[in-house]
Amino acid sequence: MTDNQTHVAVIGAGPGGYAAAFLAADLGMDVTLIDPAENPGGVCLYRGCIPSKALLHVSRLINEAADADAWGVSFGKPKINIDKLRQWKSDVVAGLTGGLGRLVAQRKITYVRATAAFSDARTLQLTEADGKTRTLGFQYAILATGSRASGLPMFPADDDRIWNSKNALDLATIPKSLLVVGGGYIGLELGSVYASLGTEVTVVEMLPHLLAGADRDLVRFLQKGLTERFTAIRLNTTVEAVKLQKNGIKVTFGGDAEKPVSQLFQRVLVAVGRRPHTTGLGLENAGVALDDNGFVRTNGQCRTSADAIFAIGDVAGQPMLAHKASYEARIAVETIAGKNVVFDPVAIPAVVFTDPEVAWAGLTEGDAKEKGLTVAVTRFPWAASGRAITLGHSDGITKLVIDPETERLLGVGIVGPGAGEMIAEATLALEMGANATDVGLTIHPHPTLSETFKEAAEIFHGTATHYYRPKKKKK
Repeated sequence: MTDNQTHVAVIGAGPGGYAAAFLAADLGMDVTLIDPAENPGGVCLYRGCIPSKALLHVSRLINEAADADAWGVSFGKPKINIDKLRQWKSDVVAGLTGGLGRLVAQRKITYVRATAAFSDARTLQLTEADGKTRTLGFQYAILATGSRASGLPMFPADDDRIWNSKNALDLATIPKSLLVVGGGYIGLELGSVYASLGTEVTVVEMLPHLLAGADRDLVRFLQKGLTERFTAIRLNTTVEAVKLQKNGIKVTFGGDAEKPVSQLFQRVLVAVGRRPHTTGLGLENAGVALDDNGFVRTNGQCRTSADAIFAIGDVAGQPMLAHKASYEARIAVETIAGKNVVFDPVAIPAVVFTDPEVAWAGLTEGDAKEKGLTVAVTRFPWAASGRAITLGHSDGITKLVIDPETERLLGVGIVGPGAGEMIAEATLALEMGANATDVGLTIHPHPTLSETFKEAAEIFHGTATHYYRPKKKKK
């Protein structure tokens, strides 16, 4: 016997979990949403997307104020009130998570502050913060437990000078020096925040380039900007040794250098990726299988190897993105509701909220080369964009990957201010199967950065107004 019963139990209240719970409730299902936090939000709202973007907004303001000196407007050196900044960031988080809590109540969802583990394929054991336990039976369960920051054995987790992304977002101090281990989006975003606050930031990456998933020509613009703000970017470099000292953390680098080089840092941020949160969930009791990479194995409807259990978001595989989790939530819930749906998006956009921003969706040029595909690539330089020039940010491009036979858009990449907003139009174009002519014939407002998308499409035909490219001669 179970203590309670529910139609749909959702485990984890991040962007995937709360989206699933809300939709299930909207469709008339009895829903129980389970999470240890006071309100829904998950890593994204509490310790990820939202607090980092709040701090990145401040970072961008500081950078913009510094850039304005060249335009004849001087603001002087910024005065950082770290307590007030931390409180503002916390207020942003509290406002959004509190709003989600009210939406839970309005939808009459049962919200349980607890951790959950499967006792069997139809029963959960819930453990509250005070240690009390109870059981919950369900007809369907949706697993949305997210992911956790990965660590490195050489950096001890019990030293408060060794940070993960959560520690960095706590903003406990502004260190004089910070080593960021990992050249992915998390490390670059948080490194950007601390650099703008006055920290000397060094990034170390074992690969020969930053942002492994993005095309090199996009990253080149970002790396140029970061080189001006960071103290150093060490590529093709590994961490060979770590020594904890009273006056800092001594890190020895290896790699391309002729001999190891050591440097002392006040803080180290380990940002080497994330791993799915699958431990302690009793998945083996429910017959839920994992794949070779530790993710929960699912089919096109987000159903696991246990028929009544679904998995969405980070725990179910790459890419680990909040908007992918929210989309999967809809697929899982609509499948439970009896609809014939499948997770089959044409493109899932990715955004790096650095300065400048980098965004891409669909097939990258690098992907095309690896697959041996023949593609046409157009690039519209932002140096030819009136709006980019008026913003003082003409270092950027809008890039299209196109099927040369059908003209269909296969992928889009953008680097520059607002790239994260612009990629939405590109993703819609990809999802709708638009071709270069469709985009080129769509009137875009002037002067805007969105015009660069239109002109990049026109380059394919050699008809871009603000960029000359001779037409290819017909054979």
